[in-house]
Amino acid sequence: MAMIAQKAPDIRVTVVDMNAGRIAAWNSDTLPIYEPGLDDVVKAARGRNLFFSTDVAGQIKAADIIFVAVNTPTKTYGVGAGRAADLRYVESVARTIAEHAESDKIIVEKSTIPVKTAESIKTIVGSNAKGLKFEVLSNPEFLAEGTAVRDLENPDRVLIGGERTPGGEKAMAALVDVYARWVPRERIITTNLWSSELSKLVANAFLAQRISSINSISALCEATGADVDEVANAIGKDSRIGPKFLKASVGFGGSCFQKDILNLTYLCESFGLPEVAADWTGVVSMNDRQKKRFAARIVKELFNTVADKKIAVLGFAFKKDTNDTRESAAINVCRDLLAEHANVCVYDPKVPAAEIVADVLGQGQSNARLTVAPDAYTACAGAHAIAIVTEWDEFKTLDYARILGTMPKPACLFDGRNIVDGAALRKLGFRFFAIGK
Repeated sequence: MAMIAQKAPDIRVTVVDMNAGRIAAWNSDTLPIYEPGLDDVVKAARGRNLFFSTDVAGQIKAADIIFVAVNTPTKTYGVGAGRAADLRYVESVARTIAEHAESDKIIVEKSTIPVKTAESIKTIVGSNAKGLKFEVLSNPEFLAEGTAVRDLENPDRVLIGGERTPGGEKAMAALVDVYARWVPRERIITTNLWSSELSKLVANAFLAQRISSINSISALCEATGADVDEVANAIGKDSRIGPKFLKASVGFGGSCFQKDILNLTYLCESFGLPEVAADWTGVVSMNDRQKKRFAARIVKELFNTVADKKIAVLGFAFKKDTNDTRESAAINVCRDLLAEHANVCVYDPKVPAAEIVADVLGQGQSNARLTVAPDAYTACAGAHAIAIVTEWDEFKTLDYARILGTMPKPACLFDGRNIVDGAALRKLGFRFFAIGK
């Protein structure tokens, strides 16, 4: 919404939320999320044509287009628990729109949702008995955290799905016109509603599949003496394959990949396609194995015990340039090491200490074996091993000779993201281990 406001100064954009604290943060000098470049975008438009408000009802009345961008987490209860999307917040928004709307609206799904959710939204808002007309569009978001501003400024594509009716076509044209202020028309794709809803799930599933595939090969590389980076480079030169998302690592995380694949498997089973569901379930299973394999390798190389040994975990966010920890591989790695009675010390430049502890142990829980350090050097001091779990740039340039001098010998470094120079670290005296090498 901030990008739309920046690129289209003639359009008034108001972001609303019932959480007053969150809205206050968006109106402050300290935004509630970390994303490179976002501060500048927000500050350029805020107060001009970008506003943040808790007046949900009033802004529904005033709006021509309403973007629905609420959470759609995986259900933790009832039918579909662990896989199906929890749509309670989507339904709540639809009912709120129906209650307060006083004129025709275009409703745009931005949340990642199952196919046919638009049908539910239209049924709810269409039952408002006010004689109003609502058009529901699907406009899934394909940006990546850490590069979101760049992705929005220069997107590969903008996808808009709507019903192939005169009203649906008119609504799609209105939304196309918004994005066309800065996105070339040939990159704006229009489809039917169901194709657009499904495309988001499928895109994330395909990307996650590539990561899991190269991670499965990383295990074979370690067993045979091959180098997974060299293998990835060789196959990535094939124009039919390409080089992207072939970086072996400790495993993918984030709010989308696992959630969307599980949602996709549930959809497949719901439509009577269990074999298709089983194929995609394997992608998640491989990712889970990769996280466990990384922690298990730490235990093995530390002479099959990490009990009472200090392990420094560098990075906790699921990827660099974000403070998002959802499904981060670091959570699993820390839990597995704590289960082995290791003393785990975590450092991340953007994730608050309280959030790290809550993610690993649960809200309100504590464990003397889990600590959070203010910097990488403190985290590594006296550690038997270092595990790099997030690819923050600062970890590439640390003074590892200085760090090595504080560590018991033999000192180990496990690179879960393949970002540091293993040969140089071995020359310093580290026992160095990397994914797929």
